[in-house]
Order: sequence, then C-alpha cells, then structure tokens
Amino acid sequence: MSEFDEQLREIIPRLRRFAVSLTRNSSSADDLVQASLERALSAWGAKRTDGDLRAWLFAILYRQFLDAHRRARRYARMLEFFTGREDAEPSVERTVIARSTLQAFDRLPTEQRALLLMVSVEGLAYKEVAEILGVPTGTVMSRLSRARQALRQLSDGEISSPSLRILK
Repeated sequence: MSEFDEQLREIIPRLRRFAVSLTRNSSSADDLVQASLERALSAWGAKRTDGDLRAWLFAILYRQFLDAHRRARRYARMLEFFTGREDAEPSVERTVIARSTLQAFDRLPTEQRALLLMVSVEGLAYKEVAEILGVPTGTVMSRLSRARQALRQLSDGEISSPSLRILK
C-alpha cells in the first residue's frame, strides 16, 4: 500500500466526521465525502506537493458543501417564486403545484426562462439585466411581464405553448 493510500485511509473518517457536522445527516455526509474525494482525485495533478493533504481535502469538502448549500438555497428561492409562499414543510398540494409550475417553466422559451431566472431567482435589477442583454430597461420590463404571463398561463393549463411576438 502506498503512502498516499495510507494517508487517505487515515483522513477519510475525519472528513466524514466533519461532513456530518456540516450536513447533520449521515447519508448526505457520505455523499459529500464521496464528491469531495472524486474532486480531489480528479485534481490531483494540480495539487502542490508541498501542501498538507489533510488541509487540502478539508478545503475541498468545505467548498463542496458551500456549493451544494448555495444550489439548495437557489432552488428554494425558485420554488418560493413559483408558489409565492415560504413554508418549512410543504403540503402535498403545494408540492404538486410547485412541480406543475416547474414543468411549465421548463416549457417556456429559453429567453423567457433566462429572464425569469436572472430577475426572480438571482435577484438582478432590471437595469443590470438590460445591460447584460443590451436592451433598454423598458424592454426588459415588458419581456419579463410577458414571461410571467406565459408562465401563469402554462401552469394554469390555459395554453399548450407560449405565444411569441416576432420583433424586428
């Protein structure tokens, strides 16, 4: 067994203990440790040889946790945007409505989805979105209004595909 394997076997229980303290769930902790080890092994060539392996692995695990936490918060904000409520334990009805709305969201054209995500989920101001898209702020506001209307209609089952206006 190589020295690296020996060090890794010694560090894994510590990584798992740290992951459990972060996630407060043993199965989530196992997933986090596995994802962290996968990332570490794939980036092994870029690791400095003079650095501490333990510190490097703990840093990777912590960054993986933060990234997953950000994704979960982003998803929660998106669900809150679609349902308009913020409950700790969603009811079955709310879950069905949220899934239906997410399916409707997936059926929107890419441009409308991107606009809704930038404004409603990522929290960008209309002016910032206008700069990103290279259009006036009023155009962003009207496109956002049409995207929200199309989403409402799709989630209510009023139309099968969103209506698009051809602009020159």
